[in-house]
Amino acid sequence: MNLPDAEVLCQELARRLRSGVTDSTGLVGIRTGGAWLAERLHQELKLATPLGALDISFYRDDFDTAGLRHQVKPSQIPFDVSGRHIIIVDDVLYTGRTVRAAMNELFDYGRPGKIELAALVDRGERQLPIAAQYVGTTLAVPAGKLLRLVRDERGNFTLLLSDAKPAA
Repeated sequence: MNLPDAEVLCQELARRLRSGVTDSTGLVGIRTGGAWLAERLHQELKLATPLGALDISFYRDDFDTAGLRHQVKPSQIPFDVSGRHIIIVDDVLYTGRTVRAAMNELFDYGRPGKIELAALVDRGERQLPIAAQYVGTTLAVPAGKLLRLVRDERGNFTLLLSDAKPAA
């Protein structure tokens, strides 16, 4: 399967976001790929509000079966969430469960005025009623495959397709 160029998709996503953000918009990336993407978008969009990052490990609905990831990092929201326009950034939108967990955690920091979602790739197959307002591309991914964003040592993005791990 030929995958699109993640760098080109990132530029396209930044272009689509430009009209929807202001200096007070809070950009919050979901670790790990979404945080990388949010970092790049924050630079491209030249937002005044500091960048935020969420590690949703403790908010996952499969926590009791999947357990913790190896490298849990603290979430960082260095601005007041209350009443603010927040854009959650994820690399690949799939079932919607990761975004649901991110929204749950975000509300622990306050009550945003508005939450929107930006994703580099929307691969469909939602299990929850979650939709991105800003998308780099929509891509049909074969069943049993995992699509993820990787970043090399120079900070360049690539999409990688691999076999999904079987459910525990």
